[in-house]
Amino acid sequence: MASPFLLKPTFTPSSPAPPESPYLKSLISHLSLQPHPEGGYFVETDRDTLRVPNPFDPWDPNSTRSASTSIHYLLTPSSPLGHFHRNKGRTVHTLHKGRGVYVLVHADEVAAEECAGGYGGDGLSERERWTGKARVEVFVVGMDLLKGERCQWIVNGGKYKCSYLVADEDGGNSSEGLLISETVVPGFEYEDHDFMTKARLEMLVRAEQAKEMDWMLRKTAS
Repeated sequence: MASPFLLKPTFTPSSPAPPESPYLKSLISHLSLQPHPEGGYFVETDRDTLRVPNPFDPWDPNSTRSASTSIHYLLTPSSPLGHFHRNKGRTVHTLHKGRGVYVLVHADEVAAEECAGGYGGDGLSERERWTGKARVEVFVVGMDLLKGERCQWIVNGGKYKCSYLVADEDGGNSSEGLLISETVVPGFEYEDHDFMTKARLEMLVRAEQAKEMDWMLRKTAS
């Protein structure tokens, strides 16, 4: 079967990561970026002081979230992969520079009734959580908009996403990285986040897709 992915990464997942370039070291320092558990680097740039009812726990009237949060997020040749994960909140992404591929697994579209959006359903097996195979979407983020690349994209809650660095359109190696901003509504909290597991990926997509996407998993995910 032909690969569903539009572009291959600029790196070999099993190879040692190269050191960051002087430019990227300066950029990371200038923006005060820190390593992200998903891969890449990030810094929180805004956390709205407005608190809103927590839509993910409507049974607790005292549970709240920030109305929104925003971060800068950077993939580099040294840390070129954002592993599969999902958030409960809706995320608006805006590209600043660079080029990459996003892979979405629309798990929320095949969640069982007991698992709204794929969440809840404690005690259910992976097979019981999903009603079928999820749609897989792949697209390039970059500045060649007339060729279909995206400079803004939205990922609703419950969808798993992965991102990775690819070559610049002119054949360059994306040595200056992929820099975006993300705004999460309601605001991000780690308890509203989880990583894709191998067992879940194998249940959500076809066997040949799971094999091809295995390298996108965070290997320490349980």
